[in-house]
Amino acid sequence: MKKIYVIRHGQTIINRYDKMQGWCDTPLTETGIQGAKDAGKQLANVPFDIAISSDMKRASDTCEYIMAENCNHDELQHIATPLFREQFYGFFEGMNSDEAWRMIGGPHGYPTRDELFNHVDITTVKDYLKQADPYHEAEGADEYWHRLDQGFDMIKQMNGAENILLVTHGFTIRSIVSRFAPGKYDLRHGPQNASITILNMENNGELSVASYNKMTL
Repeated sequence: MKKIYVIRHGQTIINRYDKMQGWCDTPLTETGIQGAKDAGKQLANVPFDIAISSDMKRASDTCEYIMAENCNHDELQHIATPLFREQFYGFFEGMNSDEAWRMIGGPHGYPTRDELFNHVDITTVKDYLKQADPYHEAEGADEYWHRLDQGFDMIKQMNGAENILLVTHGFTIRSIVSRFAPGKYDLRHGPQNASITILNMENNGELSVASYNKMTL
């Protein structure tokens, strides 16, 4: 069985301003850098066999800070891949979050982010997002999961890798937990920056969620 330690990247400038950040990218803040280092200290004694991150710089940088603290830092390889990017928000990239979610949920009777996530499952939210994008370029659920599933299949095929560091994004972590532990956690709000979520992967690739959104092990 593989254990996957899933970390949300540290706080970025756009996070601080509460804007939509999918495939657009901004640097880590000083708080974000410290958060990444703190996560690294929490995970320092986990002997990671491989480190994987989204190829977004905020995730890749967070991964490097965590790796630097690890007991296996001299041996760790870092793979940065688009397979674990955040959802692509299309037209809504960089927009104020409250405004964006009003445009996404409003036509369905949910004018606020909280109302939307209180009443609608995350898979449906993804499809609402694509529908609301005037260009329809935002990822819908099928596109999104086709990409993420390729990422998990890559991990499944990593023979000998038992402890895996995976640095990705807030809505992606919430989506993964919603899919593999439906109803187990309160997902109305996303995980904290630099928080730790732990997944177990069986030899057949089946995933389960051991813990969600923790700042300490």
